[in-house]
Amino acid sequence: MEQCACVERELEKVLHRFVMYGHQSEERLDELLRSVCEIRGQLVAFGVQDADLSVLSQTMAQCCKNIKETVQMLASRHKDIHGSVSKVGKAIDRNFDAEISAVVAETVWDTPERQKYLSETIVEHLYRQGMLSVAEDLCQESGVVIDMSMKQPFLELNRILEALRMQDLRPALEWAVTNRQRLLDLNSSLEFKLHRLYFISLLSGGIGNQMEALQYARHFQPFASQHQRDIQILMGSLVYLRHGIDNSPYRSLLETNQWAEICNIFTRDACSLLGLSVESPLSVSFASGCMALPVLMNIKQVIEQRQCSGVWTHKDELPIEIDLGKKCWYHSVFACPILRQQTSESNPPMKLICGHVISRDALNKLTNAGKLKCPYCPMEQNPSHAKQIYF
Repeated sequence: MEQCACVERELEKVLHRFVMYGHQSEERLDELLRSVCEIRGQLVAFGVQDADLSVLSQTMAQCCKNIKETVQMLASRHKDIHGSVSKVGKAIDRNFDAEISAVVAETVWDTPERQKYLSETIVEHLYRQGMLSVAEDLCQESGVVIDMSMKQPFLELNRILEALRMQDLRPALEWAVTNRQRLLDLNSSLEFKLHRLYFISLLSGGIGNQMEALQYARHFQPFASQHQRDIQILMGSLVYLRHGIDNSPYRSLLETNQWAEICNIFTRDACSLLGLSVESPLSVSFASGCMALPVLMNIKQVIEQRQCSGVWTHKDELPIEIDLGKKCWYHSVFACPILRQQTSESNPPMKLICGHVISRDALNKLTNAGKLKCPYCPMEQNPSHAKQIYF
């Protein structure tokens, strides 16, 4: 991130100079244009015969001198901008390594099966982004066959998201009503938020939509127990409808960021129903790689300097752990090796002092007289020292 910040600072300097150059150029050119127009106006008004030729010659000479000086000044400042642009390139070369093959596994895509997996991942990412024509072209060129059952959910998802970006709630509402029970099973508030946003759109229309808003408020009835406070606020805003919601204590209802929020909520819940992650696997992998690559390059450099190449013998294994942040923490389901049961929130995995992991139920069953003997090693320990692992 520090490298990105260095390049960003150089870019900001270039952009600032571009803006200043534009303003100064416009001011000087406008000033010259006014001067030339004044001279032209004088010649038209008095004529060349009546004008003093010596005064006219001096005026024209001064005008030509100003034009020449302005052109030279703008050209000089333009050269300075070129110097700033070249500094950006140097900052990129200084902060980023162009050669990264030293930390890339050479045989990672050497089999047709792996290449097929990569192509399918890219196609899925393109479907998620709504780039359907590009995905189809990639399928034709790579020979990847995607079943229509896989395409259809992404087609519908992108159709609804496009409508939401155009502030059209009807497709999303139809989808939410169709999947109401499944959304309730997820404890989702998507349908209520969609009805709430539609109600707010009616409020923004003014007093002319008062009756329609009152009739539409009936859609809030199934959500009265869970969203009572929000419904009370929406109904209270009707009192100020005649004077305008934007001039009332309820003007926060008209904030524009609600549309971006509803797009995120819809994407999250729709992906959950489809059994997909909210973010594209390709996006997550790319972001993780961007965070890990500088660390890997530094590790490789240290290994080469200290001549300890045996530390990193296999390129599919890392010599140290790289912290990618909690956003990139992904775990599979853990099954207790003792009880052969999957762990849960009520029965989480517990890490013993020796490093072995078992479920909490197994920990309680193995505890005898306040002591615990690990079933995988002879180490005896206090069960209270076991730490819960969070998924």
